Amino acid sequence: MSKHNSLKLKGGAEGKRSVMKRFERIKVLKSRGQWQEGRSPIGLPKTKGEG
Repeated sequence: MSKHNSLKLKGGAEGKRSVMKRFERIKVLKSRGQWQEGRSPIGLPKTKGEG
């Protein structure tokens, strides 16, 4: 059985994600100089992506 045309994604499933994973947030905080080594990765502040 095939999918109905209205359910198919055009152009693939690529899109801009509005949520960053924990390791991505730590990477951004390190680049901004806001990350202290040894700090717990739990409870990170909200972070907007670069770009």
